[in-house]
Amino acid sequence: MHTDPISDMITRIRNGAQAFKESVDIPASKVKMNIAEILYKEGYIKGYKVIEDGKQGLIRVNLKYLNSRHVITGIQRVSKPGRRVYKKSDDILQVRKGLGITIVSTSKGLMTDLKARANHVGGEELIRVW
Repeated sequence: MHTDPISDMITRIRNGAQAFKESVDIPASKVKMNIAEILYKEGYIKGYKVIEDGKQGLIRVNLKYLNSRHVITGIQRVSKPGRRVYKKSDDILQVRKGLGITIVSTSKGLMTDLKARANHVGGEELIRVW
């Protein structure tokens, strides 16, 4: 039983990348699909596909490599079930001086830190990727 499905997702991505897998399968949910969509739009993964299995479904994330190195050099869970981290739009910091992103859960949905600052909305910092 997984108590934190988002941590499970990023751990599967991190482990798959270290093992040079072409893709990893993750149990599906709306939040995880939105995270995969953001990672795809920002260029951290090749793509993703939702596979229906008659139950919860799976998200197959196709990992992206450049010069035999994974594009994601670091992925970190910020807000955890035991310790939630909320920030105002002005307090959301850049990751690696703008070379990475923070995925923020706002009242207007999941978005990157750059978009959250532009829309002047704060929220819960979920993941940092660089």
